[in-house]
Amino acid sequence: MSVFVVMGKAVGKTEDRRAQLRAKAMCLPLLPGVYIMKNTAGEIIYIGKAKALKNRVSQYFGSPKAHTVKVRKMVENVQDFDYIVTDSEFEALVLECSLIKQHMPKYNILLKDDKGYSYIRVAGENFKTISAVLQKQDDGAQYIGPFTSSYAVKQSVDAANKIFMLPQCGKDFDKGFQKTRPCLNYYISRCCGVCTGKVNQKEYADAAEQAIRFLKGDSGAVIQMLTKQMEEASERLDFERAARLRDRIQAIRKLQEKQKVVFKSVEEQDVFSMAESENNVCLAVLRFADGRLFDSEHFFFEKEESAAETMTSAITSYYTMRHNIPRRVTVDGEVEGKADLERWLCAQRGKKTMIFCPQRGEQVEVVKMCRENAQEKLALKLGMRGRDIAILEELRDILGLKSAPAYIEAYDISHTAGQDSVGGMVVFCDGKPLKSAYRRFIIKSFEGNDDYRSMHEVLTRRFNEYEKLKDSGEGFGRLPDLILLDGGAGQVSAVQPVLDRFGLHIPLFGMVKDNRHRTRAIALNGGEIEIRSNRRVFTLISDIQEEVHRYSVAYHHSRHTKRTLSMSLCEIDGIGEKKARALLRRFKTLTAIRNADVDALCTAEGISRKTAEKIYVFYHGKEDETV
Repeated sequence: MSVFVVMGKAVGKTEDRRAQLRAKAMCLPLLPGVYIMKNTAGEIIYIGKAKALKNRVSQYFGSPKAHTVKVRKMVENVQDFDYIVTDSEFEALVLECSLIKQHMPKYNILLKDDKGYSYIRVAGENFKTISAVLQKQDDGAQYIGPFTSSYAVKQSVDAANKIFMLPQCGKDFDKGFQKTRPCLNYYISRCCGVCTGKVNQKEYADAAEQAIRFLKGDSGAVIQMLTKQMEEASERLDFERAARLRDRIQAIRKLQEKQKVVFKSVEEQDVFSMAESENNVCLAVLRFADGRLFDSEHFFFEKEESAAETMTSAITSYYTMRHNIPRRVTVDGEVEGKADLERWLCAQRGKKTMIFCPQRGEQVEVVKMCRENAQEKLALKLGMRGRDIAILEELRDILGLKSAPAYIEAYDISHTAGQDSVGGMVVFCDGKPLKSAYRRFIIKSFEGNDDYRSMHEVLTRRFNEYEKLKDSGEGFGRLPDLILLDGGAGQVSAVQPVLDRFGLHIPLFGMVKDNRHRTRAIALNGGEIEIRSNRRVFTLISDIQEEVHRYSVAYHHSRHTKRTLSMSLCEIDGIGEKKARALLRRFKTLTAIRNADVDALCTAEGISRKTAEKIYVFYHGKEDETV
């Protein structure tokens, strides 16, 4: 591998730092390589690989609108960057993994292992004993491992000792022993009773070897061997030994049935799946060997640019920690640079390894189980339900989005024959209404009945506010993951130019209703997406459409009612539209205005005592005024 290291000059901390970094990035070659981001202290904070360095690095220092929160934070801390040119994308991947392992950058996906490594310890020569330990010692014993699940190791060792009747008392029988009264385990058939002095050394050695092979996952070969020995013992009329061997076979098969998942045939493999929320990702890993699930793990980290890139980074990070790579790595969805990743896995393993994304059959069910585990773990961390995360991921797949839309904005227009036109915006965060983020708009640029023009105005004003508040990241300063409009392709066509003008790449769809005003499909430019076949997604879209319609209609009714009341108040001498609105703000209803005395009427903004008297006379007459 030929590698060229190019060290760049540090860019000064100025207001146009981003522009300077972008200018520097535009001078990079269109070659594969690794880029190294550094902060003001010169510390490495991110390491990435690229097919074309110029294109990839310059993206970071362009418009931040398309970046995730994590990427924006990283870019804000970048003072300078270096880069290393490689001969191929594969060499870039290998170098990236090596550098990440060496420097552990803050913003790379670093799977934090919350488990200690566990080992199976095999001690002794003539009378081998098997135990579960947490640390490997230089004591001359044989160690099998490391394993990530201490619970699984302990359970497996206990099962092996029980099945093969090996002692668990911790005594070193190779150093010699005196015949003693055996412990309880001997009497309940959980130990062969070496301490009695009646144990055949060869039979014990065979049992210990079979137990070790069993723990290494070779249960099938052990059963085959035990079956042969049982048959030989029966032919010799050694029925007592045959019965013991029979019991061991049955115990192993019973244990296998307990350990097996609901699948008929699962080959050795690691299964990866991710669940994501707005800013967080949960990676679930299920590990299969010998037809059973023997371990599961999950990790949390911040969301990256795309699911495919995140999966690639997660797999490389995982197998940097874990060295026992299986023949098959099964993934839930696409991975970035699949061929190069396979090549790297093969190099790490020393044998062929295949990345597999199942489309049908039993493997799809295996991936589904892994995905559900990821969803449940993430939901638990966020205080949500796994069902909510699953629905958003299904919506992502139906609409062809890069990630699950955690933050959804929906819009609707309401008016009466073109009068009192208003727009409503509702927000659904993690599948639930976020009422604090709801907003209302009064259509100001024109009068009349034009839903397309109204929707165009509402979205224009919304993103004008974003330009003012984007540094806050809250309210209008936050960009949605998905925009839904109450309407069809016409509304989508009216709003798309708004997004283009602001340089925003936000997925935009319409919510189409049938002739009974019920949700029917999702509209996009040029067609519709049928959603009724997916009940959960259909229910979510229906809820969003109903909520935005309710909110906008309620605001329109409020505006229309006030305008009607204002018109009736304007019949009073000296009351114009402004004073009418002030009265309604103060008293809310005409009944309250009618029941108010002159002193109370004077408390309304802009209402003099003379005007208050006119209002009182209007509703009560001159006789009432003098009372």
